[in-house]
Amino acid sequence: MQDEVNQKVVTLCITGGKISARILKNVLGKLLRKMEQMKREQKQAARASRQQKEPAAYHGKQSMEKLMKQNCQLTNIEVTDGNIKSFEKYARKYNIDFSLKKDTSVSPPRYFVFFKARDVDIMTAAFKEYTGKQLSKGKKPSLRKKLSLAKERLAKHREREKGRQKERGPER
Repeated sequence: MQDEVNQKVVTLCITGGKISARILKNVLGKLLRKMEQMKREQKQAARASRQQKEPAAYHGKQSMEKLMKQNCQLTNIEVTDGNIKSFEKYARKYNIDFSLKKDTSVSPPRYFVFFKARDVDIMTAAFKEYTGKQLSKGKKPSLRKKLSLAKERLAKHREREKGRQKERGPER
């Protein structure tokens, strides 16, 4: 009788253990499926929120289309200088959104700098700095001229030194 009871107890424990393992396996499987489903939902929500956001705001030099898409009133400044590329440095410094257009209908081509109307004050400050630098560059002599002047001075100095040596030579 005792052996029979012991055998039933052992069978019951083994069966209970198997049932517990099966239940645990099922619960973990359901948990994993639920976590994967939540990940998919988060990815879909992130995609939807990215699509609903405004298009990326461009800064600095850009095309006219991108500048007009920002729904701002535009104004322009006419520039006749062919070296308009140097202006971009100052525009970046002042964080100006602008677009360059070239008018080839005129014999020396003209350039138009289009920018947002609300940036007029900033644009004038950047343009003043740009023109000031351009004017100061025009006043400075070029490096080649400086070098040629230095060579001439050096040659004159050498001639003077030779003349002094010749004058001293016969006295000794």
